[in-house]
Amino acid sequence: MKFLIAFLAVVAVALAGPIDERGAQIVKYTNDHQGISGYNVEVETSNGIRTIEQAELRNLGNDNAAIVVRGSYSYTGDDGQVYTVNYIADENGFQPEAAHLPRA
Repeated sequence: MKFLIAFLAVVAVALAGPIDERGAQIVKYTNDHQGISGYNVEVETSNGIRTIEQAELRNLGNDNAAIVVRGSYSYTGDDGQVYTVNYIADENGFQPEAAHLPRA
């Protein structure tokens, strides 16, 4: 009986340990490439990471042409909380927004 209790305690500790991220698998992947005008991509992994991104070319055919990328990604932190970052990247650079990020 003592052996069984000790064995179950070891199993419980092993299960409570950190997850090995190297074994994560892609569980969802969609890619809608629209040629030069843009794309839509969504990726989700077995360890809870998720990203969605959309891009479009703005002002095609003139000197001010720029690609505009909008998206978000989320992951589970070491504290068990899910963190989400929404962003836009355009001619003004990468602009992330999230509750856990500091603001200027």
